[in-house]
Amino acid sequence: MRLPAKRYYKNGQRFFFGVVIGAMISWLIFLFMFGHMQEEQAKTIRKQKEQILELQKEKNIWQEDFKKLNEKNKQLLTVQEVIVKIENAKKYRIDPLSVFEVEESIKEDINNLLAKDLHLVYESRDLLKKVIMNKQIKINDKRYRLIIKEMVIYTTLTIHLELILDD
Repeated sequence: MRLPAKRYYKNGQRFFFGVVIGAMISWLIFLFMFGHMQEEQAKTIRKQKEQILELQKEKNIWQEDFKKLNEKNKQLLTVQEVIVKIENAKKYRIDPLSVFEVEESIKEDINNLLAKDLHLVYESRDLLKKVIMNKQIKINDKRYRLIIKEMVIYTTLTIHLELILDD
């Protein structure tokens, strides 16, 4: 078997070396472009991490301010409504209209507590009890006194009362 002469393979060798050199150049270009893109991604990630940290700090500041405002608002709650109920009117056979009128008169007496601070209402609860308990009520030619059975002080002031005959 005889080896072919070199001159027959010069075109093949040029083509082969061209492919190898082209592959190396394209590989270097790929590495350069890939490295540049990765560097840009790393910068973007670093900026985003800094933004996240800043936003978390800002969020914590807002949450602390919000908690302080909530605590302040809890302290400043006011009475919005007054509810008065007489529970033992059936015992004395008092008609519902008379019971309603008595409840409304008591509401009028303590109506000045509306829109007052809960702390103020709580501190004046003894005075409120005395105002209600010292009131004499005349229903069907009989005199009654009121006893406070239960009093709940919150945004709705709820007072449950009982009637007793006054001697």
